[in-house]
Amino acid sequence: MKKLLFSTFTILLVGWNGQSQKTTNQFSLNFLMPSIEYETAISENSTIDAVLGFGFGYHDASYLDEAEYGIYPDFQAQYRHYYNLKKRLGKGKKISENSGNYIALSTNVLSGEPIIGDMRLNKDYSGFVGPLWGLQRVYNSNFKLNLNLGFGMGFNDREDPYFATHIGLQLGFKLGKEKRQKD
Repeated sequence: MKKLLFSTFTILLVGWNGQSQKTTNQFSLNFLMPSIEYETAISENSTIDAVLGFGFGYHDASYLDEAEYGIYPDFQAQYRHYYNLKKRLGKGKKISENSGNYIALSTNVLSGEPIIGDMRLNKDYSGFVGPLWGLQRVYNSNFKLNLNLGFGMGFNDREDPYFATHIGLQLGFKLGKEKRQKD
C-alpha cells in the first residue's frame, strides 16, 4: 500500500507541466445522488474538490442472504490533477470550467445507518482512500458530468483495512459564473 501511495503522489507532484489553461473555482449541485460540491483551484492544473451529500451502497446477494442497498450521508474530498487540458485545447475542445480528464487522490467517509434502504453496515462509519482516474465535462448549458473510477483501501470502525473499489458518477449543474484563479 505504501508503494501505491508513493507512486500516486509522485505522479501528482511531477504532473504534466506547461499547460496553458488554468483550473477554475466552481460550485455545483448534483442530482443523481443529491449533493453540493465546491471545487477550488490550487494551481494551473490542480484543484481540491469537496462534496457533501449522499452515497450509495450495494451488496450483491449470496446463497445465505438477499441483495441489499442503502443511501448514506457522505463526505468526499479529492485532490485532482487535470492532465489533458493542453491536448483538449489543441483539438478545439472545451477546457473551461475544469472540463478535462484527471487523476486524483480521494477520500470519503459515510455513516453506518442508511437514510433509505436495508443495507445495515453494523458500523458507525466506513470510508475509502485511494487513487482515481476521472473525467469531468461542463457543457455550455452548465450541465455537469463527472465520472471517476479507482481502487484503494476501505476502512471502518470494526474491521482491519481492506481492498475496495470506487465508482463515482455525478450529474448536476454548475452554478454561477466562471471564476478564474488569480495569477
